[in-house]
Amino acid sequence: MVLKKSKPENSTLFIDASNEFVKVTNNNKLTQDNMDRIIEAFRTREDIEHFSRLVPNSEIEEQDYNLSVSTYVEQKDTREVIDIAKLNAEIEEIVAREQVLRDEIARIIVEIEAGA
Repeated sequence: MVLKKSKPENSTLFIDASNEFVKVTNNNKLTQDNMDRIIEAFRTREDIEHFSRLVPNSEIEEQDYNLSVSTYVEQKDTREVIDIAKLNAEIEEIVAREQVLRDEIARIIVEIEAGA
């Protein structure tokens, strides 16, 4: 987030640079590319999906002056997309195979009991 009293527009730039680092041992380090991306976002003051957003101060006021970056810059959804129809078809196939195996076991038991 950047606040500048001398800026001409009535908005605030929020930058979520939480993924802009490389892990070095137990520390995080900004590479030159990380710094360049942050500086470019600051310089252009443009909205970049999942990274930066120029928010009108009126919207910040509507949010009770909440200055949390996550309120204005949406995190990328990294959850796995599951095809429910495909999953249900796989479950049906497993259940059908299970029934075939149960029937086969029952047939073998009948044969064993008949031979005993």
